[in-house]
Amino acid sequence: MDPTQMTAAELVRAYGQRELSPVEVAQTVLDHVERTDRELGAFCLVDPDVTLEQARASESRWLHERPQGLLDGVPVSIKDTFLTTGWPTLRGSRAVDPNQRWDADSPVTARLRADGMVFLGKTTTPELAWKAVTDSPLTGVTRNPVDPALTAGGSSGGSAAAVAAGMGPCAVGTDGGGSVRIPASFCGIVGFKPTHGRIPMYPASPFGPLAHAGPMTRTVQDAALLLDVLAWPDPRDPSCLAPPERSYRDEPALGASGLRIAYSRDLGYATVDPEVAGIIDDVVARIEGAGERVSAADPGFSDPIEAFDVLWASGAAALLDTMPGARDTVDPGLGRLWDQGTQHSAVDYLHARAVAAEVGMAMGAFHESHDVLLTPAVAIPAFEAGHEVPPGSGLDHWPQWATFSFPFNLTQQPAISIPVGTTAAGLPVGLQIVGPRYADDRVLAVARFVESLVAQPVMS
Repeated sequence: MDPTQMTAAELVRAYGQRELSPVEVAQTVLDHVERTDRELGAFCLVDPDVTLEQARASESRWLHERPQGLLDGVPVSIKDTFLTTGWPTLRGSRAVDPNQRWDADSPVTARLRADGMVFLGKTTTPELAWKAVTDSPLTGVTRNPVDPALTAGGSSGGSAAAVAAGMGPCAVGTDGGGSVRIPASFCGIVGFKPTHGRIPMYPASPFGPLAHAGPMTRTVQDAALLLDVLAWPDPRDPSCLAPPERSYRDEPALGASGLRIAYSRDLGYATVDPEVAGIIDDVVARIEGAGERVSAADPGFSDPIEAFDVLWASGAAALLDTMPGARDTVDPGLGRLWDQGTQHSAVDYLHARAVAAEVGMAMGAFHESHDVLLTPAVAIPAFEAGHEVPPGSGLDHWPQWATFSFPFNLTQQPAISIPVGTTAAGLPVGLQIVGPRYADDRVLAVARFVESLVAQPVMS
């Protein structure tokens, strides 16, 4: 058994049957990181001493048949936006001083630690997680394991690249406009953005009600397991939800039988790469071939990009205004966003929030007659690394190609990207499954059903 190829669920079974030990797995994965990440740049911090110390503690628990949690001993990487005791959280920014006390865990990190998971390190993010590709003045360019000349996506690109390349089966990302789903689609893994507040956040994101945290894994089963670990309230997040009424890890087995499934090829306004559209069309045909009814239906809202731009730029400006010295070190693209944000008034912000509410109401009405919505996860495959938009595309900024993701941050709905095929050039394509607010279980169930239809080999 090669631990770099195993899922979290498989590792837990192997620990329980004493076929593998957490120390053996941790060392194997650390060795793989050492060999692999020089080219990809997925990690901005690796601390083998901490990793192996946690692995030895987990091994002792398993030897005494007293695992601490669902995923005790499973390696996990932590996006460098989540506070982690003992490790700097620099958020891809030179304006953050690493020489300070790092003595708090974000809720995500605290839950991973309490479950007994083994921390591999911190993964890269663009500065302050501001864009849907991963490069920054601090950590350089993060590359796609499928083709290192291409972007891994962002802003959770380091997390996606790590999981896709076998550098740990689990990661947790953040998603304010697609930052879990976009890199999942580009790298060929699963990325789940649950309902807003299902996973608590602290410190509060500058992007406010747009911001979610979510599991990034190789399988839907692992995403559900990781959500069970993470989906508990934290008093530091006043917007977090009550504890879930039941486990998510059993939901993927429920399938999609009898659900009213809608498919929108373009949301009524988007431009989609023909190869991507063809792959998604084929997946829909397979779902219908398996006996489920799929109806073509657009959700009925117009492109909300202008409202999203106001909310995004305002959030970036509000944070950067509090960071002394940022103007001298900031990513040039983020600097331009900062300047835009300072031009927006409170009235502009509230108008944008009203548009978000209108999109949410449109989706609420849509889900009265459709249980889930299927779309492409991203309109295009991965493109050349080091660029915010595809070179030669004529686009100005990343939300123009992230058409399918950011609307569902405005609405705060659960949405997942699962790998469903590859282009002729071998580039992964993701299917997005969107459900009503609080229907995280339904989204997981449909995702597992589709995954079973189009099972892809795990990339190493």
